Amino acid sequence: MKSAVETLNPTRVRLTVEVPFEELKDSLDAAYKKINQQVTVKGFRKGKVPARVIDQRFGRGAVLEEAVNDALPKFYTDAVNEAELNPLGQPEVDITELKDGETLNFTAEVDIRPAIEIPDYSGIEVEVDAVEVSDEDVDKAVEELRERFASTSPVERAAEDGDVVTIDLQAKVDGEVLEDGVADGVSYTIGSGELLDGIDDAVKGVEAGGEATFTSELKGGSAAGKEAEVTVKVIQVAARELPELDDDFAQLASEFDTLEELRADSRKRLENMKQYDQATQAQERVLEKLLELVEVPVPEKLLEDEINTRKHNLEHHQLGQMGLDLAKYLEIQGKTEEEFDAETREAAVKGIKTQFVLDELVKQEKLNVNQEELTEHLMRRAASSGMSPDQFAQAVVEQGQVPLLVGEVARGKALAAVVEKATVKDTNGEIVDLEDEEEDETIEAPEAADASEAEAKAEDKADEKTEG
Repeated sequence: MKSAVETLNPTRVRLTVEVPFEELKDSLDAAYKKINQQVTVKGFRKGKVPARVIDQRFGRGAVLEEAVNDALPKFYTDAVNEAELNPLGQPEVDITELKDGETLNFTAEVDIRPAIEIPDYSGIEVEVDAVEVSDEDVDKAVEELRERFASTSPVERAAEDGDVVTIDLQAKVDGEVLEDGVADGVSYTIGSGELLDGIDDAVKGVEAGGEATFTSELKGGSAAGKEAEVTVKVIQVAARELPELDDDFAQLASEFDTLEELRADSRKRLENMKQYDQATQAQERVLEKLLELVEVPVPEKLLEDEINTRKHNLEHHQLGQMGLDLAKYLEIQGKTEEEFDAETREAAVKGIKTQFVLDELVKQEKLNVNQEELTEHLMRRAASSGMSPDQFAQAVVEQGQVPLLVGEVARGKALAAVVEKATVKDTNGEIVDLEDEEEDETIEAPEAADASEAEAKAEDKADEKTEG
């Protein structure tokens, strides 16, 4: 076999392959054997029909077609390995010449990973938010905790903002009560925004036993998105009572004996959260600086596939779980379809460039992934997808997505190596030491071109098992 490579552009090549006919012998033998098992010829036992009879009865062309289809993947792979290419996706193969007994010639066009040169990145400098926790931040955190321990007691007065009301609901569309539009004994905190638009104004000022009617767009159910006439009957009005902020509250709501200790713990928790946010911010900004340093051509076919994958994941996984379609989502976001497409394309380009650059760094720095790192990453992925670790792992293995997860971990380690060499300062001009944060939380690269695919395929597999 002889092969040659023609570079069509930085991300696409054409392979020209010439195969001497004698190298097709194994595939020809396999073709005759396969056809033998499929045909019946009078006078011959099944599977024992001579090759010359198969040629006469069914045509030499059928045998050649079967043999070539069997041999092409091997010859293509050999040519790719010989040229030391990194193909992306499936090739477009064209048989240019097939002479029985003489030669097989074909071409294969395929996208490849572009050659990338990583420049010195040790001079990267970024600025991140300073870790500052104010007394007001602590007050807010303690108040939120206090809200969770609020009690309610029935009152004989009209409902007010912040009250908890027990209500019956009935929704009509075009004058007809919906089968799924009736709900009794619903508990609702006025002002929480957890039910229908307009319900707060409707129930405020209404006492137990009273009713009100309002119009609202339904958020879910059989008539989602339609305007409905909703009747709400107030069964009970209850006032929320917050506990006093004192040592007794600290003992009730935490493991601490005093309010001062509780506030100190809240401050520490807020500091830890802001330090984590700071580390994440540093990671994102270092990555942006790194991408600015590297010229990365993006294969159009790969970009198109990634855009479609992102749209599919949004529509069939994220929005589907919320009972929304793309049109409704864009309406809520206040975006046009053109704006959405442009943002999706920009994110896809960044994801592909991120993967290419970090993969090159993995190779350059000779980074490896051990079993413990892979297991930790798999568990995080499972948690983000809402699946159990065992379920997610099984789906990933069955779909052959383990190499993708290994790639994600390796890219995370590559990005961590870049962040380690970068200079990170906060808005106060102070140098930020991210070493402690990195020990507590492994840096993960932002979702790249194959991360969303791995998770989506795992979720699809889980959905199939559930439906089955």
